[in-house]
Amino acid sequence: MLDAVIAVITRGEKVLLIQRAANIRGGGHWAPVSGEVEPGESQEAAVAREAMEEVGLTVRPIGKVWENVSSRGTFVLHWWMAEYVGGELALNAAEVSDARWLTVDEIWRLDGTFEGDREFYRKILPSLVS
Repeated sequence: MLDAVIAVITRGEKVLLIQRAANIRGGGHWAPVSGEVEPGESQEAAVAREAMEEVGLTVRPIGKVWENVSSRGTFVLHWWMAEYVGGELALNAAEVSDARWLTVDEIWRLDGTFEGDREFYRKILPSLVS
């Protein structure tokens, strides 16, 4: 299996979710910024790179908080908390069609999230975002 990072980017009490562009795997779904870990790259570096590439934000990786396997069984997903440091949202249209800063309650009510992500939103996220 390949390694991928999920960047749970926080700004205060809100978390950034993106809507994946229609033409990519999982298109139309709402999820945190994510992407494959490149050969020789640390997970921390992948979190920072993916945040810049997908939404134009500078983030500070804080720590890995969860791990699961993707629904197709092709990726080990390493969930990282990351703190917003700076920048304005600049969506990479090839990968992202929309982005929203949401509270935990708003995430729970959001339609169109990946089934595999919901366990994280229910069991892990509430204790990490105050």
